Amino acid sequence: MKELTKKFLNDAEKKRVETAVANAEKKTAGEIVVMIVPASYSYPMAEIIGAAAFALPVSVLLSIYIGGLFWIGTRDMWLFMGIFVLAFMGFRFLVKRLFWLKRRFISKREVAEEVQEAAVTAFYQNGLFRTRDETGVLIYISVFEHKVWVLGDRGINEKVTRDAWEEVVDVIAGGIREKQPAVAICTAVESVGVMLAEHFPVKADDTNELTNLIIE
Repeated sequence: MKELTKKFLNDAEKKRVETAVANAEKKTAGEIVVMIVPASYSYPMAEIIGAAAFALPVSVLLSIYIGGLFWIGTRDMWLFMGIFVLAFMGFRFLVKRLFWLKRRFISKREVAEEVQEAAVTAFYQNGLFRTRDETGVLIYISVFEHKVWVLGDRGINEKVTRDAWEEVVDVIAGGIREKQPAVAICTAVESVGVMLAEHFPVKADDTNELTNLIIE
């Protein structure tokens, strides 16, 4: 799935996002990290369910046709099983490669849970909880799921409500739908910078503690 992040932003757009983060951090002691991942989870069950959903009816039809054609019988179980195994393998490969098709076999609840869990993990793995003033903000974008999650450290969450983060999520999600992700991310980063500057203005000895953009 790594090709998803390569197509999501080109080199020029990556630089725009990094610049947007740097400009936003000039006004605040907060630390903003934009992280873009190809997917939050591999969803192996989606491949299995999708493959079975296609392979079962195809196998029934083919076993009836082939069995009748070669005098094997239209209800031969071994013929059905052989066709099913081959069809299952083929359709599983197809579902795995066609991301739009694979998404159809994943529930919204599972997507939400996996993206949230991955975002929380990334927050700690990338040290956003270690900033001097507990003012790290992670803007986590999972391309396969078309999902965005925003997490703030303890110092920020005492000042900024979850509703404010949802507005940031909506901006980026809208930009992804309109195929303008870079513009939306830069707008969202600017908005986060304004919120942070209100509660955590920049300090004289402020330094950039975290990487501005992480792409996996």
